[in-house]
Amino acid sequence: MRTDAIVAGVGMTNFGKHLDEGLKAIGGQAVTAALADAGITGADLDAAYVGNAAAGLITGQESIRGQVVLRGIGLGKLPVINVENACASASTAVHQAAAMVTAGLYDCVLALGVEKLYHEDKKRSFGAFSGAVDVEQLQEFMAGLEKRAGSAAKGAGQKRSMFMDIYAAVARNHMDRYGTTVEQFASISAKNSRHGHLNPRAQFREELTVEDVLAAPMIAEPLTRPMCSPIGDGAAALILVSPEGARRLGIDNPVRIRSSVLHSGWDRTPGEDDVARLCAAEAYEEAGIGPEDLSLVECHDASAPAELIAYEALGLCPTGEGGRLVDTGDTAIGGLIPVNTSGGLLRKGHPVGATGIAQIVELTEQIQGRSGDRQVEGATVGLAHNGGGTIGTDAAAMCVTIVSA
Repeated sequence: MRTDAIVAGVGMTNFGKHLDEGLKAIGGQAVTAALADAGITGADLDAAYVGNAAAGLITGQESIRGQVVLRGIGLGKLPVINVENACASASTAVHQAAAMVTAGLYDCVLALGVEKLYHEDKKRSFGAFSGAVDVEQLQEFMAGLEKRAGSAAKGAGQKRSMFMDIYAAVARNHMDRYGTTVEQFASISAKNSRHGHLNPRAQFREELTVEDVLAAPMIAEPLTRPMCSPIGDGAAALILVSPEGARRLGIDNPVRIRSSVLHSGWDRTPGEDDVARLCAAEAYEEAGIGPEDLSLVECHDASAPAELIAYEALGLCPTGEGGRLVDTGDTAIGGLIPVNTSGGLLRKGHPVGATGIAQIVELTEQIQGRSGDRQVEGATVGLAHNGGGTIGTDAAAMCVTIVSA
């Protein structure tokens, strides 16, 4: 989808453990910051799209999550649309908000992603991810994981997110087919730790070396702990306006959402491109650019192998050459195509319902030159890649968004 929506303001909390704050407090902070950044008040909003994936399981709040969060900061009357799409909930909220602005139905819209995943019962936190697959085939799915990983799959969904076992299987397959090494996966984690060290909102700020990553506890062979994204709490928000709204607000450094493409996975035939490649191809076409035009990328690195696979799906390198791209150093700040300058999900954190908007916050601030020590010089075009859930061998939902100055 080609869009005319313009980012008028952004807001985001620190990601991490917010044990003393609920969904309302976390979400309210991000909305308040975004409104202030845009120079408007809640009275200027025409509607709100609120992404959240797991509040029902973790906090018990179902059905009216967005309304509850917004009423907590005194926002009522406006239409509130709750969006749930696994880890792609926030990017889906942006997709819908941008569509309504582009269609001319709304002039000023809030898109919010908010999540609280920490719980004193870790099984409940990890169990939230078990619902992001086809639960009617869950036993069959888990049996498949155990068949591929053997005893290494024991504890999936209880001691860790079952998705780490999925990513571990993907990693082993890539290693077998293309000669990718565990050191290359570790290099991605180390690179993202350097980026996260520069991000004051990141959940983890410690810099790691490749050796540190390799020496860390094993989670699911070959993934050590720093190769796996953490659970966390946090929120991120955007104010989207029409071109006329941007002129009225006097925005002098606009960031436009040039394209937003959302698809679901499907039962693919052998050799058919997956949903990430489909979304990327359409997003490039709608934006009128190619991967060579990108200044930076925020991708869904729920694990280090997931980032490497994304390089290939997004056309940053040919299939099978993700490891070679890692070795060049070109995906680090200062390289040809910096990836996850925020620290990515691995270090910035992954409160799932907020992740997609947090990616666009990072791209927006980079393009506006507001990223401090992690600034990508001359950034003008960015891409966000955000997936959610799994059915079969493909993501259940995938959204690719391209923004530019």
